[in-house]
Amino acid sequence: MRYTMFGNTGFRVSSLGFGAMNLPGVPLEQARETLNYALDHGINYIDTAAGYRNSEEIIGECISHRRTEYFLATKTARRDYAGAMEEIERSLTRMKTDVIDLLQIHYVNTVQDFKAAMGENGAYQAALEMKRKGHVRFIGLTGHRPDLLTKWIAKDQFDQVLFHLSLVQPFALDELIPELIRRNMGRTAMKPLSGGFVQPVSKAIRYPYSQDVHTTISGMVSIAEVKENMAAMEAEIGEREKIELEALAKELGSHNCRRCNYCSCPVEVKIPDVMISSQVRRTFGLLPKGNEFYEKQQGPILSCAEHEPCKEKPLCEQQCPYHLPIQQMVTEASLLYNKVSPA
Repeated sequence: MRYTMFGNTGFRVSSLGFGAMNLPGVPLEQARETLNYALDHGINYIDTAAGYRNSEEIIGECISHRRTEYFLATKTARRDYAGAMEEIERSLTRMKTDVIDLLQIHYVNTVQDFKAAMGENGAYQAALEMKRKGHVRFIGLTGHRPDLLTKWIAKDQFDQVLFHLSLVQPFALDELIPELIRRNMGRTAMKPLSGGFVQPVSKAIRYPYSQDVHTTISGMVSIAEVKENMAAMEAEIGEREKIELEALAKELGSHNCRRCNYCSCPVEVKIPDVMISSQVRRTFGLLPKGNEFYEKQQGPILSCAEHEPCKEKPLCEQQCPYHLPIQQMVTEASLLYNKVSPA
């Protein structure tokens, strides 16, 4: 396992971080075994959030007795001071700890959200107060808009940023990561498998591992998944492999969707998932979770082209800050389904 100094924090963190978002979906004993196995084998960065169902409680129940062995990161999605303070205090209780190593202002994707969180009565003030009291060590920011995140860190108010970095979303490399490096901030990559769309897993994990990030959060729910993810990081990345991975990321990221979720669909097509999986579907095919997604989305995807208000000017495309051809991509996805019976 590779360990690097996490920005200016003074902590050395493992290159593979444990994403605990999906632990509420498995039996508690399985979660306990998985978390402890990860700690036993060198993973020392645990990531969760107040909004991940009872993930924080699972961490408190399963590994709080080993608190000195891991760097603990959680998040608040509240924008107001009172709401954020309530969540931070609840997180401390749930995780059975006196201190959160990294408290992140969560899922900030719009200018309005950022202004609200950073205002006089915003969530950032709650984080600062808890830092002064010794219950929070560092403050971070998470979001899906690397261009905006690059601007928002300009005032040196944060110690870390959590961002997408995967074979299908390499966009943080353009401006965000270079700026984080310049400021010596903590760099945490997330969703290397993009929620189950990217394969093979080894390449998916090795791509962010090949870049200048401190730790990559992977959502794991079993010992087998921990082993698989750790195995992908056993060997260091050579220059030739790095070039190959970057070329693949350029191809698979050609959809240009940042998953900022500005778009919304009146027939409930999950647009970012369709966009992001489009090229990987053509190049590699999908993992089982990806195939399940398309099975569930068959109705909405097939009904997209027939939705009257969107025929001339799709509503989703009007909302997209990157002006992407969303309707065209959804129409191409509809070709996956054979809805015409043979004559």
